[in-house]
Amino acid sequence: MENNKNYSHYLHSGYAHPITRSWQGDNVILKSQLIYPIFVTDLVNTKTEIKSLPGQFQISSDLVVEFLRPLVEKGLKSIILFGVIISGVKDEQSSSADKKETSPVIKSIESIKNEFPDILICTDLCLCAYTNHGHCGVLTNDGLIDNEKSIIRLGEIALSFAKAGAHVIAPSDMMDCRVGQIKKVLFENGLGGHVAVMAYSSKFASSFYGPFRDAAGSGAKHGDRQAYQLPVASRGLGLRAALRDEAEGADFIMVKPAGPYMDIIREVKDHVKVPVCCYQVSGEYAMIYHASVAGGIDLKSGVMESLISLQRSGCDIFITYFTPQLLDWLKL
Repeated sequence: MENNKNYSHYLHSGYAHPITRSWQGDNVILKSQLIYPIFVTDLVNTKTEIKSLPGQFQISSDLVVEFLRPLVEKGLKSIILFGVIISGVKDEQSSSADKKETSPVIKSIESIKNEFPDILICTDLCLCAYTNHGHCGVLTNDGLIDNEKSIIRLGEIALSFAKAGAHVIAPSDMMDCRVGQIKKVLFENGLGGHVAVMAYSSKFASSFYGPFRDAAGSGAKHGDRQAYQLPVASRGLGLRAALRDEAEGADFIMVKPAGPYMDIIREVKDHVKVPVCCYQVSGEYAMIYHASVAGGIDLKSGVMESLISLQRSGCDIFITYFTPQLLDWLKL
């Protein structure tokens, strides 16, 4: 019996030592791979914790620099801004989105660039936070999405963000062909060579977005978003949407949510030639956070395992609410 052993089946020797374990796969996450989501409001001198996202805040644009300062000192490299309209006007034209007097995103971009010129500023681009109906596009009289009018409006807002100083425009609406429209507008205005587009390409109609809608005040007032966000079960559409956006000129492709869609991350990574971002969304954050508070998992170990798993799936860039903790945990 002893002589019949197949010694090639003995695997423990290959990861018995900490160094040999490190050879088995890339387990290094860099601070430069992290993007921190920040919700900026049109209020003044106000910072409010989001109940369904413990440790995350709605921050008025006049306080955002001081909020970021300790994080920048710890090595924060990139942020993504979400505008939240609380005191201002929400209307069918999303008029508060791109006027300097009313847009918390534009105000925040200008103050952040002035204080922290090396920070990469990404701006989420969607109409839902600015419309009175909460949908991600311009609506027809029948309450359906008018895609052509929607992408024209998205191009206008993208241009305003880029002129204010954003480095990356991130359309999250899932309107058809919006990447091509945004790239066209940027190039026509002399900004196409240095303002990138990160497309929320494979964005699914997920139940994991609940806390985010509290944070951004962007829930739909009627109906739902399943007619334009992707069906949960569809691998084919997830890949087709990513390939479409890459063909239209997207500089980066995103899969959202992250953890429940690691198969889509891998599928996309295997087929596109641009870096792949994944968004560890609010529901994922809440699950890990509350599990740690309840004593079910160790927070640091759970967060690191989640990101390493996403990296193994093919993710190059991580949008995560755990960025402040990761700045403490990561060395580089």
